[in-house]
Amino acid sequence: MNDYSKFNKNENSVGIVKKKQAAFSDKIKLESGMLFGPISIAYETYGTLNSDKSNAILILHALTGDSHVAGYYNEKDIKPGWWEFMVGPRKGVDTDKYFIICSNIIGGCMGSTGPGSINPETSGPYATKFPLVTLGDMVTAQKKLIEYLGIEKLLAVVGGSLGGMQALAWSVKYPKTVLSAILLATTARHSALAIAFNEVSRQAIMADPSWNNGHYYDKKKPNAGLAVARMIGHITYLSDESMRKKFGRKLQDKNNFSFNFNTDFQVENYLHYQGKKFVERFDANSFLYITKAADYFDLAKEYGKNSLVMAFSKVLAKFLVISFTSDWLYPTYQSKLMVKAMKKSGLDVSFCEIKADWGHDAFLLPSERFIEMIKNFLKNTYREI
Repeated sequence: MNDYSKFNKNENSVGIVKKKQAAFSDKIKLESGMLFGPISIAYETYGTLNSDKSNAILILHALTGDSHVAGYYNEKDIKPGWWEFMVGPRKGVDTDKYFIICSNIIGGCMGSTGPGSINPETSGPYATKFPLVTLGDMVTAQKKLIEYLGIEKLLAVVGGSLGGMQALAWSVKYPKTVLSAILLATTARHSALAIAFNEVSRQAIMADPSWNNGHYYDKKKPNAGLAVARMIGHITYLSDESMRKKFGRKLQDKNNFSFNFNTDFQVENYLHYQGKKFVERFDANSFLYITKAADYFDLAKEYGKNSLVMAFSKVLAKFLVISFTSDWLYPTYQSKLMVKAMKKSGLDVSFCEIKADWGHDAFLLPSERFIEMIKNFLKNTYREI
């Protein structure tokens, strides 16, 4: 099941990869109680599934990520997948040893069914007629994909941020399927601070007149609101230290203030750039749906009657939990709460807080220690089975 050819841009790259589609005609039952379908899931695979199908790893993307975790789409493609430094031959997630799957979540806008998809009942985009899906619903859809690929057990589920929350849901919903889980810069539920930032971002989108209650697909898109939402979110992914080192109070292409509302500081220009780049690739409605799903997620409430220990009581997986010192969106104390509950449930769990200045986004940046920890955890887990 190897779907790539070698590509010489990087000898340790998985090479040229192809996005695939899996379509399911039957409906899935959402946690809201609604039946929804049909659904389509965009996914990519790397490496080769072995004969006993024991080397499969599912990688779960963060809020604005997608299935393109590694490699290139063609020889002119200058930008690789979002975790290129981690996934590939002899890398942290070694495609010479493991079969890697990464899919786009439902509710997204990168090939899986979401608000921008065509509603078969109306022949137009779902828009805000798309149901509010939860992270649990996203995992239910991913389970259908894994079954479609003929895989009964996953060596590991791996995810950072929203992906880590999905990995938690996977380990609880499908304990007999998940042998191990790697949780990076994540949480068992959003804090009031995280919910507040998401709500301000959503309001920025909905305040844009072009949002039009979500019905903008054949009209002008709410790019101004989505850009501001991205700017707000991007600030939470960084840290005071990283922004100080990168920008400080440096001015943008000038020696003095403009004394108007033009962009004066480099940090302002950077945020405007991030907002502009984001609207070129992401859908405003998907942003609304995914952030709401993240805010709804509460592992203890949903699976443990408000007890994290009880939520983990039927879990069989072993865990590697990694946090980062400068992550103020999902700070280390939230990882420690999960680890404490896992240990009380008698689970095999390893925890590490990595010193990093780059904030929440640290899991998306290469670090030799970080890569080696994941590589060794997967190697030991595979050896054990």
